[in-house]
Amino acid sequence: MVGITGIGSGIDINSIVSAMVSAEKAPKEAQLARLEKASTTKFSALGQLKGALSEFQTAMKDLNSLTLFEKRSATSSNTGALTASASKTALAGSYQMTVERLASSSKVATAALASDFAASADGKLTVKLGAADAGVEVDIAAGDTLVQIRDKLNTALKDKGITANVINNPADGKSRLVLNAKETGTGKDISIETADAGLTSLALDGSIQSAGDGAGYLQQAADAEFTIDGLALKSPSNTVSGAIPEVTLTLAGKTEADKPLTLTVDQDKTGVTANIKKFVEAYNKLISTANQLTSVTPVGEGKAPVTGGLVGDATVRTLLGAVRNELVNPAEQEGVRVLADLGITTQKDGTLKIDDTKLGKALSDNFDAVGTFFTGDTGLMSRVDKRIDGYIQTGGVLEQRMKGLQTTITGIDKQKEDLTRRVAQMQARLFAQFNAMDALVGRLNDTSARLTQALGSLPGVVKQDG
Repeated sequence: MVGITGIGSGIDINSIVSAMVSAEKAPKEAQLARLEKASTTKFSALGQLKGALSEFQTAMKDLNSLTLFEKRSATSSNTGALTASASKTALAGSYQMTVERLASSSKVATAALASDFAASADGKLTVKLGAADAGVEVDIAAGDTLVQIRDKLNTALKDKGITANVINNPADGKSRLVLNAKETGTGKDISIETADAGLTSLALDGSIQSAGDGAGYLQQAADAEFTIDGLALKSPSNTVSGAIPEVTLTLAGKTEADKPLTLTVDQDKTGVTANIKKFVEAYNKLISTANQLTSVTPVGEGKAPVTGGLVGDATVRTLLGAVRNELVNPAEQEGVRVLADLGITTQKDGTLKIDDTKLGKALSDNFDAVGTFFTGDTGLMSRVDKRIDGYIQTGGVLEQRMKGLQTTITGIDKQKEDLTRRVAQMQARLFAQFNAMDALVGRLNDTSARLTQALGSLPGVVKQDG
């Protein structure tokens, strides 16, 4: 609107110009809105399809792994007492095991001392871990308190895996220096030796148990004791390698009397099963996504149906057709040739369903055949991947289509700007034209009024009352 218009002619110029501008603008706006909605909907739909394809490709990559089929599982029936892991060369087998005791490390204490104990003279303490150990010498100065001695021991023994602390007894005010070793196993007892009279109260023999306030061990270093199929075994550590070739045992607790646990070493069927199920779930998500994006849903008589963003799209049909063809294409091998041999079948809606019993039997009876069916250059996963890679790779079909739609959407924004500019120019032009007309009509009306007045004043003119 340009100021107050229509004064001269009495015409509603604003309404006329608004109607003419709308008549010019509305069809183009509606066209651009339809194109923008269609392009945005299709762009979003292609993004959803690409996401489902990427997830499917990831699941196939995880299943197309020779390492997955080379893995061995070591399963304990009592993980509170023992866990285990196995290398890919471990032989399958089942073992009855008991854990009689865990390997322990040395914990020792000096004799009880006055809380204000201090070294009476300079000297040395030699701390050993086992009788054959050369030991570590720690210099002690006259006047050093138990806390200062503790700190010196910790500094000197940190690389030996021995730590020291001071324990105080509130009942009698006495204190004891307590040392803990990290290393386990029989013969790894801590001892403290000294040749200096002022430090003899700190000496201790880690092979003698502490009694009362006397020096000695609180916990003696000992080997783990366990059995495998009735054979009694020992280990200086709770992590045992070599007792069963290529299997590492981790002892965690004692088993109950007459209740041995079972350790089963086998091919990693659990891991393979999980990856097969992940593949099926990703495929089903792809099919469900494609069905949703290509569906036409009636919403009632006289109403337009709700349609997916890729209804009638040839790309989806071609892609899914290629994938399905590979899924039913039999492998050239014995044992497992098609998915149905694994209990994986196609349902009416196109998704896959797993018969767990049949899959478990196939893994037990034909584990190696399952591996060659899925993996390798000619395996199912590689063949399907080649079918979809051209669609989702960088610069692939879907990316190119999405870029084209993005260009269209950007072009629509520019067309909207151009339309706004043209409409503004048209509106300004119309107002200028109508205002010029209005001014002319106003002047003509003024002239007409003056002529009428002048003619009415002429002699002989008879005025007629209205």
